[in-house]
Amino acid sequence: MPTMTRIANEFLSIEVSALGAEMQSATTRDGADWLWNGDAAFWTGRSPILFPIVGKAPDDTLLIDGKPYPMAQHGFARRLEFSLEAAEDSACRYVLEASQETRAAYPFDFRLSVEHRLDGPALTVSAEVENRGTLPMPFGCGFHPAFLWPLPGAAGRPHTVTLDNGGEPERQPLEKGLLSPHRLPSPFSKGRLTLAHALFDNDALVFPQGAGTGLTYAAEDGPALRFRFENLPNLALWTKPGAPFLCIEPWHGTAAEYGGAHELKDRPFTTVLAAGARTRFAFTVTFPH
Repeated sequence: MPTMTRIANEFLSIEVSALGAEMQSATTRDGADWLWNGDAAFWTGRSPILFPIVGKAPDDTLLIDGKPYPMAQHGFARRLEFSLEAAEDSACRYVLEASQETRAAYPFDFRLSVEHRLDGPALTVSAEVENRGTLPMPFGCGFHPAFLWPLPGAAGRPHTVTLDNGGEPERQPLEKGLLSPHRLPSPFSKGRLTLAHALFDNDALVFPQGAGTGLTYAAEDGPALRFRFENLPNLALWTKPGAPFLCIEPWHGTAAEYGGAHELKDRPFTTVLAAGARTRFAFTVTFPH
């Protein structure tokens, strides 16, 4: 079994697995767990880290400088065991470094550091990516946390996602798991979307631009989770139809475009990190307290 690390303060208790540096539970002091439990009847994920791609590659194959490499959806980090680098009462940090296994799919010398840190009723999950090689390193990075729908204690109530910026971002549908070149009108009205399972009949709702840097996921007259995003310009919302969870996915990078370029560096919103450079991505969620 992978190592499990627990961090806690007076408001929250969080468990993180070494497998994928993936959060396994998020429990408030009243005993409510807000995170999806990974029931295999629907989806075994809970809060995977997406690296070195977000979304799918055509035929699960990346092109890097014209050479093909096998790459499953959302990359390999979620499927690999990380090393625990640091742990204290309210924070832990796991690290994944390039290996012979990763270089077979992604020929770069990287270091991926994932930290979970508590500050009162808020949890910040961050990913720092470092290019330890000598060549520019293209990649995508994102988060895929799944929270209960309905939220604890809110069964039967309408649930909404409300963007802090009041925006109505266009949606870009998925076609065979890849981004369609077409744009669809926004399902948001003045920044507000009332959730319904039928919205997800054709896969995730993907908003490449315009969703802003924060949102609230809430039950009407009930509990709310408040999110802030750092260096994560893309947003997706997803569930399996009928499943009791909602994934709120901030990304930097998206799936390849259907019929578009196959080169990793040419995917939408790909980061290209210079040799020796590093960059950080993070989201913060504040729980009821």
